[in-house]
Amino acid sequence: MTFASVIIQLLNGLAAASSLFLVSAGLSLIFGVTRIVNFAHGSLYMLGLYGAYSLIEALGRTPLGFWSAVILAALAVGLVGVAIEVVILRRIYRAPELFQLLATFAVVLVIKDVALFAWGSEDLVGPRAPGLGMAVQILGKRIPAYDLLLIAIGPVVLGLLWLLLARTRWGALVRAATQDREMVGALGVDQAKLFTSVFFVGAVLAGLGGALQIPREPANLDLDLSVIADAFVVTVVGGLGSLGGAFLAAILIGVAKAFCIGLGVSKLTLVVEFVIMGLVLVMRPYGLLGKPPAMARAVGEAPPPLAPPRRWAVAAWLALFLVVPLLADRYVTVLLTDIACFALFAASLHFIMGPAGMVSFGHAAYFGIGAYAGALLFKKAGLPMELALVLAPFVAGLFALVYGWFCVRLSGVYLAMLTLAFAQISWSIVFQWDELTSGSNGLVGIWPAAWLADKTVYYYLTLALCGLGIAVLWRALFSPFGYVLRAGRDSPLRAEAIGIDLRAHQWAAFVLAGTAAGLAGAVFAFSKGSISPSSISIAQSTDGLVMVLLGGVDTLVGPVAGAAVFTWLRDTLARETEFWRAVLGLVILLIVVVFPQGLVGGLKALLARWRLA
Repeated sequence: MTFASVIIQLLNGLAAASSLFLVSAGLSLIFGVTRIVNFAHGSLYMLGLYGAYSLIEALGRTPLGFWSAVILAALAVGLVGVAIEVVILRRIYRAPELFQLLATFAVVLVIKDVALFAWGSEDLVGPRAPGLGMAVQILGKRIPAYDLLLIAIGPVVLGLLWLLLARTRWGALVRAATQDREMVGALGVDQAKLFTSVFFVGAVLAGLGGALQIPREPANLDLDLSVIADAFVVTVVGGLGSLGGAFLAAILIGVAKAFCIGLGVSKLTLVVEFVIMGLVLVMRPYGLLGKPPAMARAVGEAPPPLAPPRRWAVAAWLALFLVVPLLADRYVTVLLTDIACFALFAASLHFIMGPAGMVSFGHAAYFGIGAYAGALLFKKAGLPMELALVLAPFVAGLFALVYGWFCVRLSGVYLAMLTLAFAQISWSIVFQWDELTSGSNGLVGIWPAAWLADKTVYYYLTLALCGLGIAVLWRALFSPFGYVLRAGRDSPLRAEAIGIDLRAHQWAAFVLAGTAAGLAGAVFAFSKGSISPSSISIAQSTDGLVMVLLGGVDTLVGPVAGAAVFTWLRDTLARETEFWRAVLGLVILLIVVVFPQGLVGGLKALLARWRLA
């Protein structure tokens, strides 16, 4: 690569980093004050693109019309952010933080279908910026003039944000709330107004980042999750709450992607940012410019103790699942097979989330690895289906052994993001290794053995295997191993002070959960007869989180119930309406507001009140 090519790729990277910084700065600002991991932030970016497209068409493709549309779109997205905060999040600020995460995911579903209704499913290509459609010659190479403008916008916005935070009373309150929001409230500051204003500023930044991209990329419905993944990476690499860190991380990742393209290894663009995040977090657990979080003071009640499910209740549910396939049609049997697989997947995620206190944004890695391991052992290695099904979970457990060694060294959001990094690395390998995994086409023809060809027979095998996996996880939770995990979650310093090797126990829990998820994935793959990279994607990991939180993270039965309700709702709504995501999102929001402890936790609370009445 020549010196001129290096300079051009550097400029391309800086241009891409500009919008990435805007989105990440808004996400970091919102998280710093409200402590909410806002999954809907990528949806706000997407709305900025769509809004800019429509406003440009309405106002005209003149310089005044274009730039007015960009500014108005950003402000409109800011108002959407205010509506989300006032109508939804303000009602659940006292709920556990994970349920606030669930609420923002529900907002993602609603916004996606609102965009589908308003703009359709086709990509919308915006116009070039008037007066900036030409290219500029630099060292004999051509670069769009609009990219040079984007390079300048990033530092300007960073400077304005610094002035806003450092030189105004509002900025002082934001900085104080970032350090100790309870103390800010105790001093008489109206926290509701402060949170709303922070959401407005953060949403405007996301909308501006999207609107500025309209000449460079089309508006489409897949931007929400892809952009939020990028924004999470930048925010975590830079350090949570650090705008300077977000700016530096955006430049680092934008330039790295640009050089991957310039060097002819464009496949690496799908994974390079996650490799960077993994390396940074291993070497600097709090990001490039982040600081270790202060010790949190105890607020509210401790998590309720886990109680084993009643034997009669388990027996009743097992009897129901054994009898229903004999009375129902083929469709119900297939749906129950899916529910059993996802119940084990959700239970394995709950195993490390609830009792162990390790939130994972990438648990689908082990579900997908188990599925692909079973498929490859069957198709490529020529093993019998039964043997492939037995070995697949151990392959997933081996990956969990390696990934977990790095992950358990972190905690909180940083741990969650490192799990996401490993999941995305695994996804990119599966997605691009055409010779082994058939890439985006996936693997087909992964059918069970002849004696399992009947859907009802395979369902009973699924019920036995997944039920056994859930039973093993439950049994582990009430062994000395499980009590150590809960001790480490509730008081890690005390646990280590009495001689417990907490990291080793968490690592073992990580491996056990990954193995169980791998079993669920392998059973699922053979039930469908095929497997695709979507089984290891961010969306699959998010579905697992939703299942756990929907049922209730403080109960054993919650993840199983959440998996059943979510799988049934998604399948039923998808067959009834094109806008099933919005309906599902509204149902989830209703459950979050009515049962902030999850379905099972909420029902237990209602029963307790009824008994006392």
